Amino acid sequence: MLQSSIGRSLFGCFIMVCVLPGASLSQAQTVQFRTDLSGSNQVPPVESAASGTVTAIYDLSTKRLSWNGEYSGLSGPATAAHIHGPAATTANARLVVWISENTDQCSQGECRSKSDAKAPPLASPFQGSAILTDSQTADLMAGMYYANIHTDAHPRGEIRGQLTRSQSN
Repeated sequence: MLQSSIGRSLFGCFIMVCVLPGASLSQAQTVQFRTDLSGSNQVPPVESAASGTVTAIYDLSTKRLSWNGEYSGLSGPATAAHIHGPAATTANARLVVWISENTDQCSQGECRSKSDAKAPPLASPFQGSAILTDSQTADLMAGMYYANIHTDAHPRGEIRGQLTRSQSN
């Protein structure tokens, strides 16, 4: 009986020392982000009935940022969508990652429909991924990246949201 009790205790210690730290290590390999997109988050703010969300996961080992998003109520078709940074919520920044495929729609920070565009407007829902550099990763982790969606009525962006860390489910 004593041996059985010692065996169970040793097995419990094994689980606590070997398995659980491994479980938390695997959870630490990714960081989750989320944002709500709205016109009031644009700089300067935009009056829009549109809204949306973007959720993202950054894999620390592969440096891959993967995202899923959706939107509704835009003033027209989405002409382009991006992740920008580094910038606080009150500032604008350069394009870092394309969310949409219609790269030929934008010039000098404005994105408008072009009749000769090869890619269709960004559909909702959408998803994608990109590999980030170390400095891009630092900016993302610091909360300095935002996502936005452009339309013809708002070529500098109709809805926007800052990517912030979120709790895992």
